[in-house]
Amino acid sequence: MKTVVHTSESRGSANHGWLKSRHTFSFAGYHNPERVHFGALRVLNDDEVDGGQGFGAHPHDNMEIVSIPLQGDLEHKDSTGRNEVIRQGDVQIMSAGTGIQHSEFNHNKDEAVHFLQIWVFPKERNITPRYEQKTYLVEDRMNKFQTVVSPNGGDALWINQDAEFNLTNLDAGTKLTYEVKHPGNGVYVFVLNGELIAANEKLDTRDAVAVTETNSFEIKAKSYAEVLVIEVPMEF
Repeated sequence: MKTVVHTSESRGSANHGWLKSRHTFSFAGYHNPERVHFGALRVLNDDEVDGGQGFGAHPHDNMEIVSIPLQGDLEHKDSTGRNEVIRQGDVQIMSAGTGIQHSEFNHNKDEAVHFLQIWVFPKERNITPRYEQKTYLVEDRMNKFQTVVSPNGGDALWINQDAEFNLTNLDAGTKLTYEVKHPGNGVYVFVLNGELIAANEKLDTRDAVAVTETNSFEIKAKSYAEVLVIEVPMEF
């Protein structure tokens, strides 16, 4: 098993006044040749947008884009005519495919929205653009993995890649074993809140560990912890 720790402080940052963003991987004005992507995982942005502010219409193509609100409400509009609001507890996925334009704005005028936006390189290029969102209950991920994105669909949002997104909220002392679903995949463990040990590495809030060359590893919470686990192909 190989591990690489990315501390919270090692991420890139941008402050545009209305937008405060932390970049796990190279993005916009932040470029780190050692942190361009982890396998098919290309972007993991930790964004906070002031009330009433947001990103105007802009294009994407051939990327799987997952948005996870952590606090507040995010309004989405796109060139297919979709106009949706995603809230804390929701997960959204958009397959940009052959090309799509979308905008994202804070739905509220008086409070910030804080969300993760994650890009994954697709398995099949130039598919028809698609959009899906779903609400997930916190109680369904207490001390267990809750699959929210998967190529298998079902209760999870479908993704055009052999990738899996799992959320888990762990009580202090809880141990879970993550089993890699697709042989050869790597796993990126991102701590939303709390302290834990993952793949024998000590992590704090917003720290992460990239895990490769293993079929399974243990996650143990040292405090109450909220965790996002992303499994992606290392070759694609």
